[in-house]
Amino acid sequence: QEEEVGDATNLCIAFAGELLTQAEALIKMGLHPSDIVKGYEEALEKLKGYLEEIVCHTAVNVREKDEITKLLTPVIASKQYGVEDVLTPLVAEACLLTTPAKASNFNVENIRVSKLLGGGLHNSQVVKGMIIQRKCESQLLHVKDAKIAVFNCPVENPQAETKGKVIINTAEELENFSRSEEELLESIIKDIADSGVNVLICGGSISDLALHFIDRYKLLAVKVMSKHELRRVAKSVGALTMTRLGAPTPEEMGAADEVTQTEISSQKLTIIRRDSTDNKLCTLLLRGSTMNMLDDAERAVDDAVNVMKSLLQDGRFVPGAGATEILLSSKLQSYASTIPGLSQYSINKFGEAFEVIPRTLAENSGNNPTQLMSQLYAQNSEKPVYGIDIDEGTVIDVVHSGIMDHLNTKYQSLRLATDAVLTVLRVDQMIMSKPAGGPNPTAAQRHAAD
Repeated sequence: QEEEVGDATNLCIAFAGELLTQAEALIKMGLHPSDIVKGYEEALEKLKGYLEEIVCHTAVNVREKDEITKLLTPVIASKQYGVEDVLTPLVAEACLLTTPAKASNFNVENIRVSKLLGGGLHNSQVVKGMIIQRKCESQLLHVKDAKIAVFNCPVENPQAETKGKVIINTAEELENFSRSEEELLESIIKDIADSGVNVLICGGSISDLALHFIDRYKLLAVKVMSKHELRRVAKSVGALTMTRLGAPTPEEMGAADEVTQTEISSQKLTIIRRDSTDNKLCTLLLRGSTMNMLDDAERAVDDAVNVMKSLLQDGRFVPGAGATEILLSSKLQSYASTIPGLSQYSINKFGEAFEVIPRTLAENSGNNPTQLMSQLYAQNSEKPVYGIDIDEGTVIDVVHSGIMDHLNTKYQSLRLATDAVLTVLRVDQMIMSKPAGGPNPTAAQRHAAD
């Protein structure tokens, strides 16, 4: 579920567990697992049609921030309740910045999350471009209209591939030998500067001598020790990663509006800003007091970005807060009563399994699940848009309140949960492998000693 859709993983696990519980009850009644499998498969086929019947909203204006914020708020609130008003506008802004001309080609990898201790979530911000959590190595800390070269190698004198021996007889020869190394490195840095580059980003070490010449030719240098991070930086600025140290060609150079070092919460960061329309990568800088809080916020952001990808492909939404599950439960149980044969029992239990979602919502919010379940069944018999208000402990119109779930995300979660349960139910024999060989030598020795 996490790989295919990126959200609703808890729904998938909870529903699969409840289906297995209901299957256990059916087996104790005397049903064979094959009959249960048949009924579950039939119920799953009906599921997609029932979901499409209760679509309550279709996303049309996918490039308007208010519309996206409204649709992503329930996703954030389900993970980080209470801070959705802070996080959701930031996620919506990041999604809109990275949405390409053909919206269905949206790539979740283009939105990066950078976590920084200190401050609160309200201090978080969206940066168009890249944040590198390292300070600049050079004395120059700010460059506008940057031309960037990205090197996947150390910035130092080239090392010979073979070992050699140099015999130096006089002090003059020693001085000339050192000077030749300096002149070689200076010529390399000068060629890089003459090509128009004013920012160096490298994935290896930068020698002290190289830093001296970098400062002499007024270049800004940054080290990125992670190869994955280096590729992301190169993609952000439109550069090609070079494996040789030398002047880049115009095709290998990247560009940015600004490269600057800033300090946030006593930590120095390098920010690469690129506001051109062809840049489709941005960073969400999350602030918080503890790393656990930042990790939870990152997971919520990741789920919201994945839902954004799903809604750009299919913009249909169904009621949330348990309303959809109650309706599916009611419809499947009604359908089961019309089916002859043993399948009706498993279809009926499949419908009952949906009750675990609203019941869990009620229990986790400290409300009476039995009372809320009866209210949900009564209200949704007239209009299937009523779900649980966890704050007040009552039933509310979730569509009017903007609490909606993405149709495809919910269906995929239920389908994968059912597939997992069917796989378990189809297991009819277990073969245990034991180590081959003769008698246990350790046991034989112990017996001889006795």
